[in-house]
Amino acid sequence: MAKIPQDLRYTKDHEWIRMEGTMGVMGITDYAQHAMGDIVYVELPDTGREVRAGEDFIVVESVKGANDVFSPVSGTVAAVNGDLDGAPELLNEDPYANWLVRLEVSDPGELDSLLDSGAYAKLVEELEAESE
Repeated sequence: MAKIPQDLRYTKDHEWIRMEGTMGVMGITDYAQHAMGDIVYVELPDTGREVRAGEDFIVVESVKGANDVFSPVSGTVAAVNGDLDGAPELLNEDPYANWLVRLEVSDPGELDSLLDSGAYAKLVEELEAESE
């Protein structure tokens, strides 16, 4: 069973976001990193880039192939996690401690359309049941 922290919001595409004031810290979920397998490279966006909710703006490459990562909300990239440049496998070790980007969120109301931990847990249960 995938780890699903209660204090985060989730997308159906397996991204998470945690608000810290007006800043959204985001990454991929435990379910996503398990599905991808061993992560070998992360292509992060430039700081200052504006993104819309649902836009793909990060690529995570694993031994199974490249995976697009979508922004859970609209905003501007304020910081990227440089630790992943030399150690992309950190995402496999703990995808919640090892965030991808910090976004200056432009429309906090978009968070209301994301899944809470209970709804995301239900989605993951359904996906795991289908793959058995």
